Amino acid sequence: MLFSYYRDRIFLSDYPHDDSPMSMKEREDLADRMIDYLLAERGEIAAFNVPYAQKRDIIRGYLNERDPIFFDSELLKEWDHLLWCETKEKGIVDVNSFEYGNGITMWQGDITRLNADAIVNAANRSLLGCFIPHHYCIDNVIHSGAGPQMRADCAKIMAIQGRREKEGNAKVTCAYNLPSRYVLHTVGPLMSGAVTDENRAVLRSSYISCLDLANELGLKTIAFCCVATGVFGFPNDEAAEIATGTVINWLHRNRSDMRVIFDVFTDRDKAIYENILKYI
Repeated sequence: MLFSYYRDRIFLSDYPHDDSPMSMKEREDLADRMIDYLLAERGEIAAFNVPYAQKRDIIRGYLNERDPIFFDSELLKEWDHLLWCETKEKGIVDVNSFEYGNGITMWQGDITRLNADAIVNAANRSLLGCFIPHHYCIDNVIHSGAGPQMRADCAKIMAIQGRREKEGNAKVTCAYNLPSRYVLHTVGPLMSGAVTDENRAVLRSSYISCLDLANELGLKTIAFCCVATGVFGFPNDEAAEIATGTVINWLHRNRSDMRVIFDVFTDRDKAIYENILKYI
């Protein structure tokens, strides 16, 4: 589905943030009210006499499982405030400070810290995020940091599309409480054995679809996670070769000045990309 079909149905403006500090007392009070709200939605009653950090984890788990339904606007505003405080406390990394060779660089760390125009999420075909509580896949991490509005926007896109997302495509949502402006959601190939030419073509398509969409949005910086590796099972070394080759070809073909960051999390992926990029 083309961007033009859904761009006016979701929020894509710069998201306002409350930069004021939030005391621990305010966080504890919000956590209690948030738990009560989420329990009421689930038709449950419980009392959690536990420290704030554990309450925060409980809330994340509940939000991971939560369907994209109405959220009380005042409570959501307060939750946005907390998420933005947490984003700042993790430390926002300025991608404009990186050194780029031929428009490309690599950075190791949490992609949700980058202030790129867009970061790329390795999504599943529902496009609604990971519903497994506390799962540490990139899909879960991004949705948890952005806030429940992202899942709601993805649900609107899927309703308009009327079917599950096709592998190799990309969709865009606002990044909400992350430091980037947008999140590009792409579904890479889900492996079930040896890598096939079709798998390779789908992975290339994921990178091209994201770059095409970023170009349509007029973006200047984009940060890719290691799409289709991890739980999707694409071999890390070949995935990196496809990613770098596809991006380089796209930049040259489009004569683009877009800057691309390959975000890696593990030391293994860092070594793989370093070995590839030293020849570029």
